[in-house]
Amino acid sequence: MDANRKSELRATNLLVDAIYEGGRNGNASDDPLPHLVGVSNQGGFRYIGTKEVPKLAVLTLTTKELDWPDNLDRETGVFTYFGDNRKPGHELHSTPRFGNLLLRDMFERAHGQRDDRAVVPPVLIFSNTGTFRDVEFLGLAIPGAEGLDSNSDLVALWRMKDGKRFQNYQAKFTVLDCQVVPKSWIEDVKAGQPFSTNCPTAWRIWVDKGVRRPLKAPRVLEYRSPAEQLAEDASGRAIIAAIQTHFSEDHFRFEACAAKIAEIMLQNIASIDLTRRVRDGGRDAIGQYRIGSGPSSVLVDFALEAKCYNDSTSVGVKDLSRLISRLRHRQFGILVTTSHVATQAYQEIKADQHPIVIIAARDIVRLLKNVGIADPNDLQKWLSAF
Repeated sequence: MDANRKSELRATNLLVDAIYEGGRNGNASDDPLPHLVGVSNQGGFRYIGTKEVPKLAVLTLTTKELDWPDNLDRETGVFTYFGDNRKPGHELHSTPRFGNLLLRDMFERAHGQRDDRAVVPPVLIFSNTGTFRDVEFLGLAIPGAEGLDSNSDLVALWRMKDGKRFQNYQAKFTVLDCQVVPKSWIEDVKAGQPFSTNCPTAWRIWVDKGVRRPLKAPRVLEYRSPAEQLAEDASGRAIIAAIQTHFSEDHFRFEACAAKIAEIMLQNIASIDLTRRVRDGGRDAIGQYRIGSGPSSVLVDFALEAKCYNDSTSVGVKDLSRLISRLRHRQFGILVTTSHVATQAYQEIKADQHPIVIIAARDIVRLLKNVGIADPNDLQKWLSAF
């Protein structure tokens, strides 16, 4: 990387969804983050300061580790990050770069009082673009997310690789409503002055009041095209193909799998029961979804329909009409399909404001990857339960 480019990176602000180009030498010196932020050129969890009291942290999302699918939900502003104990050989908190130890301490402080939150390092989220070492800035983040308590925003998961069991963290962060992170503030943070006049408002509000202001980006389109519903890459298509093959001889068995997929997406499902194979009345399962918590919560009934179709077969108006006709007042429906909803059917659902949650092929891939089911062997083990 030439001197002019390094100087430019050192002076630039961080803009959400902007791409920052690195060098083109084909080695670690291409990494723009050391010049853009001031961290080292080693990947994973990077920080400035000490492991006891880091001043600033940088997390980089990568699409290359299918077993650990870091991802950002741009609609909700929730970022899912898997810790750095990604293979056997280390205890949960004894990784070489202390990433999981930093996560543990960071989340503990985030659930404390104002003075505890004040020492939580700002977290800058980047993503590899796949072009040399260029990175995309995804936003300024804080530990935790709406609706998650201290027992569920940082969870230690067990995994097995090469016959050996080990633990790693799954962490949930909130990307704050902050379009630009000034370079002047980054320098202030590194100097130990995070609450300078350059401090972003959303960050200060969280530290002072514990209030999260996520950067939410609702979809502009009212409905998704078939292409937007189908798996978008080779690994996703392989996952869907494996599911379709597993249930090809008996599509009724897919209903239990669809129910589990719905539970992964809608984590407040209180109960779900499969209906009989015959005369299910357009409903493959019925259940209740919990809104709120404790004695104040209420249960809302729903019906689920499962369609294990191949990619070329869409869920049409007739299929959805059967589900819609069975919904009663204050009920909603869930459609789970390994394919996609036809354009006309999707448009009618939105135009008529039918309360239907559509979980298509691409959604299934994302949900399974989010819970660590991306490897073909893990997928087959999971499918064998249905």
